[in-house]
Amino acid sequence: ANNEDRMEVLPERSHYEPEETARLQVRMPFRTATALVTVEREGIIQRFVAPLSGRSPVIEIPMRGHYAPNVFVSVLAVRGREANAPTTALVDLGKPAYKLGFAELQVGWRAHTLDVKVHADRETYKVRERAQVEIQVAAADGSALGAHAEVIVAAVDEGLLELRANESWQLLSAMMGRRGAEVRTATAQMQVIGKRHFGRKAVAPGGGGGQTNGTRQLFDTLLKWQTKVALDATGKATLEIPLNDSLTSFRIVAIATAGNDRFGTGATSIRATQDLMVFSGLPPVVRETDRYAARFTVRNSASHAFTMTAAPELAVESVAGKVPYPSTLAPQTLTLAAGQSQELTWDIVAPLEALRLHWTLHAYDPSNPDTRDALSATQQVLAAVPVRTFQASVAQLTAPQSLPVALPAGAQQGRGDLQVTLQPRLANTLAGVREYMTDYGYGCLEQLVSKAVALQDETRWAAAMALLPTYLDGHGLAKYFVVEGPGSDTLTAYLLAIAHEAGWTIPAATRLRLREALVQFIEGRLTRESPWQTADLSLRKLTAIEALSRLPEGIDVRWLDALDIVPNQWPTSGVIDWIDILRRVDGIPARDQQLASALKVLRARLDFQGTTLNFSTAREDALWWLMITADVNANRALLSVLDRADWAEDAPRLVTGSLGRQLNGHWSTTNANAWGVLAMKKFSARFEATPVTGHTNFGLADARRVIDWQTQPEGTTTALPWPASPATLGVTHDGQGAPWVSWRARAAIPLKRPLQSGYQVRRAVTPVAQRTPGAWHPGDVYRVRLEITAQADMTWVVVRDPIPAGASVLGTGLGKDSQIMADAAQRDGWVWPIFEERTLASFRAYYRFVPKGDWVVEYTVRLNNAGEFYLPATRVEAMYAPERFAELPNDRLLVLP
Repeated sequence: ANNEDRMEVLPERSHYEPEETARLQVRMPFRTATALVTVEREGIIQRFVAPLSGRSPVIEIPMRGHYAPNVFVSVLAVRGREANAPTTALVDLGKPAYKLGFAELQVGWRAHTLDVKVHADRETYKVRERAQVEIQVAAADGSALGAHAEVIVAAVDEGLLELRANESWQLLSAMMGRRGAEVRTATAQMQVIGKRHFGRKAVAPGGGGGQTNGTRQLFDTLLKWQTKVALDATGKATLEIPLNDSLTSFRIVAIATAGNDRFGTGATSIRATQDLMVFSGLPPVVRETDRYAARFTVRNSASHAFTMTAAPELAVESVAGKVPYPSTLAPQTLTLAAGQSQELTWDIVAPLEALRLHWTLHAYDPSNPDTRDALSATQQVLAAVPVRTFQASVAQLTAPQSLPVALPAGAQQGRGDLQVTLQPRLANTLAGVREYMTDYGYGCLEQLVSKAVALQDETRWAAAMALLPTYLDGHGLAKYFVVEGPGSDTLTAYLLAIAHEAGWTIPAATRLRLREALVQFIEGRLTRESPWQTADLSLRKLTAIEALSRLPEGIDVRWLDALDIVPNQWPTSGVIDWIDILRRVDGIPARDQQLASALKVLRARLDFQGTTLNFSTAREDALWWLMITADVNANRALLSVLDRADWAEDAPRLVTGSLGRQLNGHWSTTNANAWGVLAMKKFSARFEATPVTGHTNFGLADARRVIDWQTQPEGTTTALPWPASPATLGVTHDGQGAPWVSWRARAAIPLKRPLQSGYQVRRAVTPVAQRTPGAWHPGDVYRVRLEITAQADMTWVVVRDPIPAGASVLGTGLGKDSQIMADAAQRDGWVWPIFEERTLASFRAYYRFVPKGDWVVEYTVRLNNAGEFYLPATRVEAMYAPERFAELPNDRLLVLP
């Protein structure tokens, strides 16, 4: 039925129990009518015809037990022709008419409902006090709770709930499982009556908050989360909730369960307050050289006026430690009337080389020592022009080494250095890899896992494994992002393989889901299309079989019967997979002969050019849509042959050749770095048994250093300043063993002009809401339009565009966010993101596949802080083919007060 045909059907209550009678009022525009009443849920349960009148517009329906958990009541009211109504050539007021209305009733919930009451000993508290909370739980039907009744307690800042309500607390609603009507109502009376449409009805006139610009700084949003609080025999529990430093209100929620079929939720609110309150309006993230107004709000909550003084303290944290801010921040004094708030600002420039800014604001009434407040806040400082590794190399000191050194052209003076690292073992010399993976900014599942492995960080690994179940699709395949859609067999195989190679575990239940999904994929019971239009199914199945061969359950050798075993025709990744399967799996016919043949194919493809390892099949090996690059193949090949005596003489060449593939001190992709760290670690354990002794000498210009391996057995890293003029770095070793030396040239080089390698990007900014034309102020809104051209098809592409400090990207769906303004952003072309990130520093869009051609990305930004803000380069990048990218420099943005 159309919206204009509906009428209101209002139940007396929303909840009923079996054998009760539901009374519903029908608000219709007729004096009298005949109504067809139906009770619906997954079909029609009951139907009857009842007369209605303006004096008695009520329908009564007995509730039955099988109506639980919910039913829908449909009322179709029909009025016949009105004999006394005038009729003209233009209008017929007495013609037959009808209206349709619906109401939903919840039935039979009382037997499953727990009444939960939460009481705090006071309504208001001071900061750092402890609230005494009593919880009372009783069954709604009066029955006993039982021995297993308990509650979960959460205490949350209500400011967080303003941004997004938490509906997961309504446990009973989730358990009852609301069902749909699944009934479609149609009538032929339109052929008799006819309808005119005089505009849109029942359509929301707007929403999303318009230009609401509320600012709230949340501190510790969760005061307490206790998953089990036992109830006594009377259904009571008491607990203590410690308050933090936030001056706000908190919601205390208790979710109760009693057995398997009774649930309830209760809540109360408390407030933390004091006479003088300070709130931070600082942007959480700023960039070096940003000039901005540091804002704080002071509020008088007392019943009388007073004069207060605000004195700020600011410390700058860098790698060298904390130092005071170089400029003096003068105290400010003002008079606040009762209930008045006022904003205080100090002009700040974010220092170079800073990591964080630590603020402490003391506000007090000099005449009353009890009227005071102190607030601490921290701002993260991002690099405007980051100091990055622009050149790096690794070598073993079997002979003296020398390297010409000069500051790169265009680099900023006084920033950067030449870092020299000396280590007794190769696995410890990958400083460039650690720096690259630590600073890597993107975060899909593969990258989370690869970072943990490359950094050898078991805490990161445990965090990734805790999140892993949320990344699985319905079949058990892993997805790159936590979004709806199918998982990837390639990613699933990688997770199992890298976990085995690193010697780390995936939780047993999750690992079995991953394995079962790959088994279904191999056996053809689960299909996944390739992200690239090519015949790669056999290669993907081979990769899946190789991953499963690492598990205790092993593989079914019959899976290989469906594949054409032709290693000489496979890309190198397939040859390596086949070698690894033959190494681990017994029962393969002519296993030894096939392994020897596959190793011969691999050896024939190795192509050493100087100290760099390449492959003769490099063009066919570039399977970026399967996360396979030459760097991955080089490191995996080393892992596959390390344990073979007939490859012992080749292993050092493979190591040197793989290291030669590094650019700026790291391999090209995140998964290549993960494989590389494991390969170098295992090479060190097998081949570097000779201890390093004696002394290593190195120097650059006037800087000279000596490493005594007796006092520094694990080596050291030394940062040498850039010489004033070109010089030579010399390194010599006097003693036993051959230490590894790595050097990294680090400098800050601003981007002066666009860079284009496979992509082109153009950026335009247009005002959406601007207080003064031609000038930006806090509260203004602008839209960014990125026009991008791809010169070739590519998978897994990311677009990153910066936003000024303190600004926010609209379209998050949270409260205080203007959906009206965000909805106007357009996306043109056949490219749609699989995932978007709206961080405090940038907007990012990830694409599973980008075809050759043009596409457009738009997003909307609200400015929240005044100042002059640095904006880094806009970047488009193919994550698994990083040689394809584009960078566009951006101008500074001035936001007037």
